[in-house]
Amino acid sequence: MYLASLELHDFRRYEHAQVELAPGVSVIEGLNGAGKTTLLEAVAWVALGRSFRGVPDTALVREGEDHAIVRAVVDEDGRRQTLDAELRAAGRNRVLVNGHPLARSRDRLDVLRVTIFAPDDLALVKGGPTGRREYLDDLLVVLAPRYEAARADYERVLRHRNALLKGGARGEDAGVTLDVFDDQLARAGAELVRGRLRLVDRLAPEIGVAYEHLAGRAARITGRYEADWAPAGVEADTAEPTLREALERLRPREVDRGVTLAGPHRDEWRLLLDALDTRSHASQGEQRCLALALRLAGHAVCRTTIGTTPVLLLDDVFSELDDRRAAALALALPPGQTLITTATALPNAVDPDMHLRVDAGSIAAEAG
Repeated sequence: MYLASLELHDFRRYEHAQVELAPGVSVIEGLNGAGKTTLLEAVAWVALGRSFRGVPDTALVREGEDHAIVRAVVDEDGRRQTLDAELRAAGRNRVLVNGHPLARSRDRLDVLRVTIFAPDDLALVKGGPTGRREYLDDLLVVLAPRYEAARADYERVLRHRNALLKGGARGEDAGVTLDVFDDQLARAGAELVRGRLRLVDRLAPEIGVAYEHLAGRAARITGRYEADWAPAGVEADTAEPTLREALERLRPREVDRGVTLAGPHRDEWRLLLDALDTRSHASQGEQRCLALALRLAGHAVCRTTIGTTPVLLLDDVFSELDDRRAAALALALPPGQTLITTATALPNAVDPDMHLRVDAGSIAAEAG
């Protein structure tokens, strides 16, 4: 799988831009603020349906316009498909696959999958559990799009349940409604937990291999999945009954506090480096290596699971690394299409097939 071409209309600062891309490594060069990351953001949006920078869709439409267009042509073994995304400043967005409306948002993953490296990835290791939960859930959706439905179902039920609890949830009618929500929450939540547990097991060896390449030394990387609603530990086969029991047991406290206290939205994937918690005991260099290793591991698991290699997007990652780690990452890049943004020189090990030079919303391409 590779992105053969990308076309933008009124997307951020780009009034119109179109570029053909190489199936190998493309380096996107330009000064800070020139629009390099915007190109990766557009690719990621058509693949994921959201900005990887966490901004609302309305911010992606060029100022003064009512909509933006992103067109991506994807080649997989010689078969070309087109993804057209219309992002509206107000109203609903629209996505077409080969000119036909997208039936389900997750179907876009049948056309284009991406793995994203960004400077903010350090928060995967250094930050709180939310980022690590999102990392696992995002990867689950790429591996098996059905998890997008489980995730959406869980978030919807959680939102309604919390609203009921916040309103007091007193009386017989509220109790009956909570019973219904508990059943739905346990089913969708257990599906997510089972997926996370299996994914954590599959990631473990790949993280270790990637970390050794990047850090230049072997280390014991382990991950411990923790759910405070399952004090004896949570297992894939018993996740649903364990979560049901916890919801029943914790209901009085939840009513008092007005919030749901049990479920995967509160879980932690604790990363350990040589048996020490990486949030508090790893150096920043070790944390950055581990964050990169997480992305490389996820990319490897995708490649072996879905039988095709996602497009790799590296947003200004090399500038955050010292020379040794930058060279190690360049050597560790997997085969397949890679798009790299940079404002500085890249390691010699990066051998681009194409250079794109970006300047104030315009793109000039030349062969590597």
